[in-house]
Amino acid sequence: MKKRIKNLDSLRGFLAILVLLYHLPLVSRAVGLPHFNDLPIFHRGYHAVAVFFCLSGYLIIGLLYDEKKRTGVIDIKNFYVRRVLRLYPVYYLVMLFGFFFYHYLLPTFNVPFQINYDLYQGLLLCIGFLPNVFAKLYDPGSILSILWSIGIEEQFYLIIAPVLFTLPLHRYSKYLLIFTIVYFIAFHIEMLSFLMEFGFFYFFMSMGGVLAVWERKGYSITFKSFAIRVLVYFIFAMHFTTDLFQFENVMVQNGFELVLFNLLIVNLANDDRITFTSKFANYLGRISYGIYMYHMIVINFVLFLFLEIQKQVTLDTWTTVLLTNVITILLTILISHISYKYFELYFLRLKKRFRK
Repeated sequence: MKKRIKNLDSLRGFLAILVLLYHLPLVSRAVGLPHFNDLPIFHRGYHAVAVFFCLSGYLIIGLLYDEKKRTGVIDIKNFYVRRVLRLYPVYYLVMLFGFFFYHYLLPTFNVPFQINYDLYQGLLLCIGFLPNVFAKLYDPGSILSILWSIGIEEQFYLIIAPVLFTLPLHRYSKYLLIFTIVYFIAFHIEMLSFLMEFGFFYFFMSMGGVLAVWERKGYSITFKSFAIRVLVYFIFAMHFTTDLFQFENVMVQNGFELVLFNLLIVNLANDDRITFTSKFANYLGRISYGIYMYHMIVINFVLFLFLEIQKQVTLDTWTTVLLTNVITILLTILISHISYKYFELYFLRLKKRFRK
């Protein structure tokens, strides 16, 4: 079994909780419940997803490079099977529940919700790797909208895996870097505004891949100075807890995050002095995919429960905010643990059969 890279599991868990903290106040406000999001950390959900994209490119493109170096070829079929086994059991479970929730469950409880798309059209877009287009065009509800980022990842790997299959190893970093630069510029051109509108953030993943390949080619991309590494971690923490690094220009913002997030990942992964790990933090990282995928279902359930409670008991604002946050976080972790142990692990074990 491949050794897990230190610090990155803890980072995953932190990012998944940030996404939850971003969404909970938004949904609470939408249903008329008290909420709190006055601190910058409650507004960093999309930034956390961008770090996930960088992590994905760093890890997966690195594995593809290793496979080609070891065997001389990338087994495209096995690669796609592994992606399906890792992502799609939970993805389809949440997707099907989401459509059931909005089309059948809410009407059963006479909860008003406007649906402005055809059910089969929505299913086709989500099954066909375009949940980001579906979410942007139709605003289908929070449970279905979060599927967008999974679609972005799979679109990228549908494109990049065949390209890496055909390229010789010594050209990987060159072509990935060229793609990152050209695509980053194209992403911010007004004529191609649909790229930004639908969230096609491929440059985060491709840059993560560049760093992974550079590492394997022996380039020193980790800061040797301990002080500079700490500075990177400090800037990252400040970015998520303050507004110091929020820029009005979108291209500048994305460029800053592209550099910062990838530097953070590669330095964390190779830091020989600092370890951001604990058993609990590592486990949160292992179940972070479940935390991301299930948290919207839990949020909707918890807030519905509190709407019913408020009909019987009057809770003050801070009690409601505290309880909704604590219960949502704990229940999401519990459901993600159950899913990982009794559902996802079966497919993860099966996935090993398709790795050379």
